[in-house]
Amino acid sequence: MNKPSDFTLAFRKSSYSDRDNCVEVANDHSATAVRDSQHPERGHLLFSSAEWHAFLHQAKHDRL
Repeated sequence: MNKPSDFTLAFRKSSYSDRDNCVEVANDHSATAVRDSQHPERGHLLFSSAEWHAFLHQAKHDRL
């Protein structure tokens, strides 16, 4: 999978983030990028749509 540039991604802070634990996400048509909002210069992790949906499913059901 090609890694999109941060310039083409529109990151937004997660609604679950608090003041000290900030996570930002950006969705593309085929992937989701996740990064630390306090250190965006360190890059991001890229997950396929299937990986991201599986993670959200597990998180919503307290399986992590």
